[in-house]
Amino acid sequence: MIAFLLFGSMALFLALGVPIAFSLGLSTLIGFNYIGVPLTGLSQRIFTATDSFSIMAIPFFVLAGNIMTKGGISKRLVSFTNSIIGNIRGGMSIVSVISCAFFAALSGSGPATVIAIGAMLYPEMVKLDYPKARSAGLIAVAGGLGPIIPPSIIMVVYATITDASIAKLFTAGAFWGIVITTALSIVCIYLAKKEKWPKNNKKIEFIEFKKNFISAFPAMLLPFIILGGIYSGKFTPTESAGIAVVYAMIVSLYVYKEISYKDLYNIVVESAKGSSMVLFIIATSTAFAWLFTYSGISGNLVKLIMGLSLSKDLLLLLISFILLVFGIFLEGIATVVLLIPVLFPIVKQLGIDPVHFGMIVTVANVIGCMTPPVAVNIFSAASVSKLSIEEIAKGEVPFFITLIAIFFVIVLVPYFTLMLI
Repeated sequence: MIAFLLFGSMALFLALGVPIAFSLGLSTLIGFNYIGVPLTGLSQRIFTATDSFSIMAIPFFVLAGNIMTKGGISKRLVSFTNSIIGNIRGGMSIVSVISCAFFAALSGSGPATVIAIGAMLYPEMVKLDYPKARSAGLIAVAGGLGPIIPPSIIMVVYATITDASIAKLFTAGAFWGIVITTALSIVCIYLAKKEKWPKNNKKIEFIEFKKNFISAFPAMLLPFIILGGIYSGKFTPTESAGIAVVYAMIVSLYVYKEISYKDLYNIVVESAKGSSMVLFIIATSTAFAWLFTYSGISGNLVKLIMGLSLSKDLLLLLISFILLVFGIFLEGIATVVLLIPVLFPIVKQLGIDPVHFGMIVTVANVIGCMTPPVAVNIFSAASVSKLSIEEIAKGEVPFFITLIAIFFVIVLVPYFTLMLI
C-alpha cells in the first residue's frame, strides 16, 4: 500500500505539471503521514541530504562551467579542433564531436554542451550543406559526453550516495569518454562517405594552427588541473571544483577578456538558480528514498529480485533496463537519487563493483537525455537548430545506436571499466 501511495501520488503530481522536486517532496510528505513518521522528519531528511562536503562540488562545477561558457571557451575550442581535422570530408561533424568532448571536460553538463557547441557549429554546418537533422542529432548525442567525461555532476551525486571513489569514477569516465568520442567520429566518417557530406577544401596553415592552439591552451589546461589535483591527492573533488571556479574567472576575465565583473554577477545568479534546483531535487529525492527503505519496500524489492534465480549478468541487464526506462521519463540527477538507494543494495549482493555500476548509471542517464519524451539534449538541440523534436530524433539514430551498443559493452564487460583503476 505504501509503495502504491508513494509512486501513485508522485505520478499524479507529475501528470499535473508539478516540478519533479516538489512532486517527490509532496509524495514523501503523504508517505510520512501514512506510516506515522513525524512530519518534522521530512525537513530533517532534506537538511541531512545536503549537509555534505562532497555535494558542495556541484554548485562550484556549475559555476565554473557557466563562467567558461560565457567567457569565450566554445569558439576557441572549435577553432583549434577545426584546424586539425576540419579539411577532410565530413570534417565539421568530427569537429563537433571533439569540441563536445573538450567542452564536456569543462561543463560536466549535457544540455550546456549541446547549447554551447551547437550554437557555434550548427549554423556553420548548415552553411556548408550538411544535413540539418543529422547535424542536430549528432550534437544532441555528442553533448551526452558532458556527464561522462569528468568532472561529472551525476558521478559526484552517485559517489555521495554510495561512498564510491570519485577519483576512480572520473578515471573510468575519462576512458569511456574517449571511446565514445572515437566511436562517434568513426560513424561520422562512414556517414560522410555514404551520404556525400561536404568537404572543406581550405588548407590550414601551420601558423593558423599554432595561433589556434595558443588561444585554446588556457581552456584545455583546466581539465588537467582538476583531474591532476584529484589523482595526485593534492585536493579533493570539492576543492578542485573551487579551484576550477577561480581558474575559470582568471582566464575569462584577464586572458580572454570576454566577460566583465558586471557579467560575473549575472553568471553567479544564473549558476545559483541552476544549482539550487539540482540540490533541491537531491534533497527531496533522498527523503523519498529514505522512506522507501524505512517502510520496508527496498528490502522486499531486493528479496523479490534476488529470488528470481537469474544469473548475475541477467540481473545486471534487468537493473540496467530499469535505469534506462526511468531515464526516459525523469531528469538524470532525480533518477540517480531516487533509484540508487533502492538498487545499490541489490548490486552489492551481486558483488558488482561500485565504479562499474556507477558507469552503467551515468551512461544510462545520458541515453535518457536523448530519448523522448523527456529528452533534454534533444530539446537543447531544437532550441539551437529550430528543428522539430521528431526531425532531431530521426537524425540522431545512427549515433544513438552506437551509444546503446557501447552501453551494453559497459554492462556486460566490466573489465574495460575497471582496468585503469
